[in-house]
Amino acid sequence: MAVLGTVVDQAHPHPPRPALTLPRGGSVELTTVADDEAVVHDGSEVRVYDGLEPDTVYEYDGFVFRTLPRPAGELLCTFGTVNDVHFGEVECGLIDGMETGPVFGVADGDEPYPITMNRGAIHEMEQRDLAAVVVKGDLTSNGTDDEYREFLEYYEGAFGERLFHVRGNHDAYHGATFAADAPFVVGLPGVTLAVIDTSIPGHATGQVTGETLRVLHDLAAEAEDPILVLGHHHVWSPESNVRQEGYFGINPDDSERLIEVVAARHGILGYFAGHTHRNRVRRFGLTGDTPWVEVACVKDFPGAWAEYRVYEGGILQVMRRISTPDALVWTDRTRAMYDGAYFGYAFGELHDRCFPIWPRR
Repeated sequence: MAVLGTVVDQAHPHPPRPALTLPRGGSVELTTVADDEAVVHDGSEVRVYDGLEPDTVYEYDGFVFRTLPRPAGELLCTFGTVNDVHFGEVECGLIDGMETGPVFGVADGDEPYPITMNRGAIHEMEQRDLAAVVVKGDLTSNGTDDEYREFLEYYEGAFGERLFHVRGNHDAYHGATFAADAPFVVGLPGVTLAVIDTSIPGHATGQVTGETLRVLHDLAAEAEDPILVLGHHHVWSPESNVRQEGYFGINPDDSERLIEVVAARHGILGYFAGHTHRNRVRRFGLTGDTPWVEVACVKDFPGAWAEYRVYEGGILQVMRRISTPDALVWTDRTRAMYDGAYFGYAFGELHDRCFPIWPRR
C-alpha cells in the first residue's frame, strides 16, 4: 500500500507537510489531489474520483491520501497556467554536452509532439471556466516568428483576451523580441497576477531587473488582493552553499533581491516558474511558508498544466497531467529519458504538485 498526500494541522495550517511515502512498483500513479477530487493514472487508463470532501483521508487504488483543505469563503475565480510549450521542437531528451538517452524525434508523417501536447492542454483547459490562462515562457523552441505565430494560432485562437504570455530563454536566446512587454499585471477576482520577464537576450540563464523589482515592490504596497508572481526562470536558493555565476535559473544576486522583496511584502503569496521541466516547491527561511514553485513542462513527461482555485481565504494549486489519449502515449514514451532519471525528477512528490497557498501572517 502507498501512502501519499498532504497532512494539514488545522491549528497551524502553514505549510502543508508531506505524509509518509512508501515505495510502490509499476506505473500506477496518484497524479492529482484537489479539495474535491483525486486522479490516478494507470498507463493509458485515467481514473477520476470526484465528489470528495476536503481535508479528508481516502483510499483508492492502494493509495491512502488526504484531500486538500478548502480555504474559507467563496470560490472567486479559477485560472490556469502552462509553461515550456516549445512550438517547433523536433528532438526531445537532448541536452548539449550530455550523451544520456533515449532521445526522441518526430518521425516522417507523425504529428509534431508539441502540437499533440499543447492541443491536449488547450482542450482540457477549455473544459473549465478559467478566468485567464498564463503561459510562462518558452513559447517556442528556436525563437522564430513562425514558431511564435503557431503558438498564437493555438492559444490565442482558444482563449482570446483571456490569454497572457511572456517569453522564456528559448524565445529570447536568438534575439527575438516578441512577448517582451512584461512586467504586467493581470487583475482577477480575488487575486492579482504579476507577470515578469526573467529572460536575458542571447543567454539561457535568467535575471530580474531593478525596474521589475521596483514594480513588484510598489504593486505589493498598493494592491488590495493577494499577489502571485509568475515568470519563466526559477530562483537560486539563498540557502545553497554553492553560488554559481552561471546558474541556469535567475542569477544568485537577482534571486536574493527578489526574495527580499517578497519577504518585505506579505501581500505576495508565492512565485511560480517553469524552465526546469519539473514539479517542485521550495521554501526559504527569509520568506517562511511562501512557496517558490516550479511546474513541469507541457511538451513531455508528465505533460502538465496547473489549475489555481482562488477562494476568499486562500488559493489551491492543482497540477493536471494532460490526459488526452495521444498525449498519454507520448508522455509514457518520454518518462524514462536521461537514463531513467527523468520520472522522479520531473514528476516530483504529490506535495510539489498539489498544495494550498495561504495568506501570510
